[in-house]
Amino acid sequence: MAADHDRGRAEVCECSTVHEDIVSKVNETMPDEDILYDLAELFKIFGDSTRIKILYVLFESEMCVCDIADLLGMTQSAISHQLRALKQSKLVKYRREGKTVFYSLSDGHVRTILDQGMEHVAE
Repeated sequence: MAADHDRGRAEVCECSTVHEDIVSKVNETMPDEDILYDLAELFKIFGDSTRIKILYVLFESEMCVCDIADLLGMTQSAISHQLRALKQSKLVKYRREGKTVFYSLSDGHVRTILDQGMEHVAE
């Protein structure tokens, strides 16, 4: 029962010794602040369930806004808004065929990121 009680809390050291060798080694491998900021921004994009649904739809097939909106039961305007964010984050790309614009995943990394996330939440 104690484990359930402590579940939400992080354990804290009872000592105050800094392990300089470990801190120095890790500090050398830390990415630049700009890179970490960009990574955090990318993960924010994955923080919206509508965008996640759109990405899963695009796993199966490239689609136009009309098709995605119909499939998800949303307005074309709402889908376009989310696709804009996904495009700005380089997660989706598009191609024009006449008057129709088809969206697809930018590359295999997108699927890998979501597959890893699904594996994590399924544990």
